[in-house]
Amino acid sequence: MPAQDQNQNPASVDPIKKNEPKTSDFSLADSMKQVKPDELQMAIQDAEKLLEEVKSSDATIESQRVAGNEAVTQEKVEVVDPQLDSESKVSDKQDPAAGGFSVLKTETLESINSKDDSTIIQPSQNDTPPVTPTGITDLTAKISEPKSNIGLNEASGSTSDSDLSSSNVNTNFSGLLKVLVENKQLSSTQAQEINNIYLATNQPIEQILKEGDLVSELNLTKAKAELNQIPFVTVSETGVSPEAMNKIDESVAKRYQVLPFAYDQETNRIKVAMADPLNITAINFIEQKTGTILEPYYASPTEVKRLITERYAQDLSGDVSAAMEETTTIDAKKASLVETQQGGFIRAAPINKIVETILEYALQSRASDIHIEPLIEKTRVRYRIDGILMEKLVLPKSVHDAVISRIKILSDLKIDEKRVPQDGRFDYQTSAHEVDLRISTMPSIHGEKVVMRLLKKNEGVPELEELGLSGLALQNVKKLIRIPHGIFLVTGPTGSGKTTSLYSILNIINTPMVNIMTLEDPVEYQMKGVTQVQVHPQAGLTFATGLRSFLRQDPDIIMVGEIRDQETAELAVQASLTGHLVFSTLHTNSAAGALPRLIDMGIEPFLLSSSMVLAMGQRVVRKINADYKEEYQPDKAVIDDIKNVLGKRFDEWCQKNQKDPNNIKLFRAREDLPQTETEYKGRIGIFEVMEITDSIKSLVNNGATSDEIEEEAMKNGMLRMKQDGYIKVLEGITTVEEVLRVAEEL
Repeated sequence: MPAQDQNQNPASVDPIKKNEPKTSDFSLADSMKQVKPDELQMAIQDAEKLLEEVKSSDATIESQRVAGNEAVTQEKVEVVDPQLDSESKVSDKQDPAAGGFSVLKTETLESINSKDDSTIIQPSQNDTPPVTPTGITDLTAKISEPKSNIGLNEASGSTSDSDLSSSNVNTNFSGLLKVLVENKQLSSTQAQEINNIYLATNQPIEQILKEGDLVSELNLTKAKAELNQIPFVTVSETGVSPEAMNKIDESVAKRYQVLPFAYDQETNRIKVAMADPLNITAINFIEQKTGTILEPYYASPTEVKRLITERYAQDLSGDVSAAMEETTTIDAKKASLVETQQGGFIRAAPINKIVETILEYALQSRASDIHIEPLIEKTRVRYRIDGILMEKLVLPKSVHDAVISRIKILSDLKIDEKRVPQDGRFDYQTSAHEVDLRISTMPSIHGEKVVMRLLKKNEGVPELEELGLSGLALQNVKKLIRIPHGIFLVTGPTGSGKTTSLYSILNIINTPMVNIMTLEDPVEYQMKGVTQVQVHPQAGLTFATGLRSFLRQDPDIIMVGEIRDQETAELAVQASLTGHLVFSTLHTNSAAGALPRLIDMGIEPFLLSSSMVLAMGQRVVRKINADYKEEYQPDKAVIDDIKNVLGKRFDEWCQKNQKDPNNIKLFRAREDLPQTETEYKGRIGIFEVMEITDSIKSLVNNGATSDEIEEEAMKNGMLRMKQDGYIKVLEGITTVEEVLRVAEEL
C-alpha cells in the first residue's frame, strides 16, 4: 500500500475548530496518493506465470491420471461458449466449507481432449491469452458440430433436465437459462426465444438479455452464482475492510476487477468480490503476488467497478495499519484515560487522519449523518446519503476506542465516561464547507456507538419550487402564508424534510417589517433577520416554556420546531387566536391526520377548527441521476397501478404533456454508469397540501375521522402524496420503487 507523505506542511491549519494544540500537520490530498506498480512488469510476470502453469498442469494431470486420482476424474466443469479458437480450458474444484475455491487448475486443450466428458470454461477478457496447445484440430471439429434446441417444455412451462444436459448443447448457456426460468426471471417462452436468437447469432447470453431488457444485471449475476455454486455478495451492504484493501494494490484491483472486502488473518484468506470469479488467471496471479488465499464471490460488475474506484479513492488502509501498530504498544484504556490528557495517542496522526477522512467522505457524498458502530469483531462506518444508510467503511476493532475518544475530545465530552449517553458538538471547516456537527454517544454491549449529524452552515435555503411543490399545492401554500394569524402545520416522519420546508416558507415572508422568532432543536439553518433560539431542556428551556416566553417578545410570526405535547399544542392554539401566525411540525402519516392527532392531545375541536389554516404532509424521495438516465418500457402492472392511483389525473397529465396513454415510458438510471456516479443523486419532496376550508372545519367539529377529512380535501382538489409521487415518476424525476419505498401505505 502507498506510504504516507512524510513532507508535512508546517503551515497547514487543522480544519477542526478547537482550542487545543495542533497535533497533526498532514495533507489529506497527499495521504491519498497511491504508488501504482509498473503495468508492463506486471504483464510480463503474468505471462511468465501462465506459461509455467500450462507446463506444470500438463505434468500434474498426466501423473494424476496414471495414479488414478479420483479428484481429476470426478471434476465438474461446464461449457460456457462453444466458439473458442485457441483458448485454455479451466476447471475448478470448490470447497463449500471454505466458501470459495480450494483447488484451482489450468489444463491444456490436449489433455482435456483425451477425456470423454470434457468441457470448456471461457477465459475472462482480463485473461492473458495462453499459448495455443496441440489438439486444437480435434476440439475445433467437436465444437463445430450442429447445435440442438435446449428443450423447453412449452406445455408445462418448465425446462427439461435431460434436454438441457445434451452433449451438443452449450451447457453453461442452457444451464443459465434454466436457472433464470426456475427463479422466475424468465418465462419458458422468453427462454425459447433467447435460445433461437443464440442458435441464429451465437451472441453471448449477456448481450441477448441486455439488448432485450429481459433480466437485470443483478439478477443475472445471482443466477450465475447459483449455477456455478459460488457465493454472491452485495459489498455495499457488507462493507469493505481496509485490511483487505491493503493486501491488493489499486492497479491490480482495477485490472482484474477484483474488490477485496474482508481479510482473515488467522487463515490468511481474502474474500474478494469479482465480476468473473471463474477468471483463474487473475486468482492465481493475485494469490502469488499477495501470498494469500482468495475466496472469490460473485458480485454485480457495475458495483465492483464503482466500488473499486470509490473505496481506493477514500483508502484508509495505510492509516488504519499505522493506528493498529500503535495500539499494540499502547493499552487502549490507558490511551483513553491518561495519554489523551497530554495530547497523546488519540491525537496522533493516524487516528486524527481516520477521523478527518471519515468526515471528508461525508461531505463529498452529501451525507446527513455518520454512524460509527462497534460490532463483535469490527467497527463499521455508515453514512446516511439521500435518506438511505450505506456502509462505506469497516475499521478494525482495535482502533475503535481511539477513534471514539478523538471525537469526544473534539466535542468536549468526558472521554472516561462510557456508561451513559452524552451529547456534544464541534465545528469542521474545509475550503468548500463549514459544518456544525452534533454528536451523540450511546453505550452498547460491544462498545460506544457515535452518531454525528452534519449541518452545513453556508448552505442556502431552497425555494419552494426546488423542494418539489407545484400546481395547486404551491398556489395554496403561497396564498395561505400571507394571512395574519393561524396555525400552519407540516407533517411527516423524522427525516422527511419538514424543517427545511418551514425554512423555505419563512424565507419568503422574512422582511424588516415583521418580527420572526423560532424555537428549534437544533437550529439547522441560520437566517438573517430572524431571532433563532435553541431549546435546552437541562436548563429548563423547552418548546412549551420557550413558546410561553415568546408571547412576551411581541412576535408577528412564530416557528416551533415540533408540537410534542398537550402544553405546546395549547400554547400554539392560544398564540394563533391572539393574532400570531404559528408554524410547526407534527409526526403524523398524512395531512388529514394532523387534526385528529391534535384533538387526541386535548385540543377542543372548536378551537382547532378556528385556528388551523393549512396542513401539509410530505415525504422525500431520491431523484434519478439526471445526467445518466434512460427511457424504458415498464410492465403493464406498473402502468395499471399508476393509472389506478392517479385516476382521472392520469388522462389529464397525458393530455397536458401530449403523451399516448397506451404507450407510457418511464425513466431509470443507465446500467453503464461511470465509476464515480450513482443511480440516484439528490432528493425531492412529494406533498399533499390541505387547505382548512369551511367544509373541513365542519367535519372537525363533528368528530370526523382522518379518512373522511382526506376525502373532503380531495374533493376540493388536494393531491395525495402518492399521487404527487407518481406524477414525478411520469415526469422522469424519480422511480416507482422510490415512491413505494416512502409512501406505499398511503
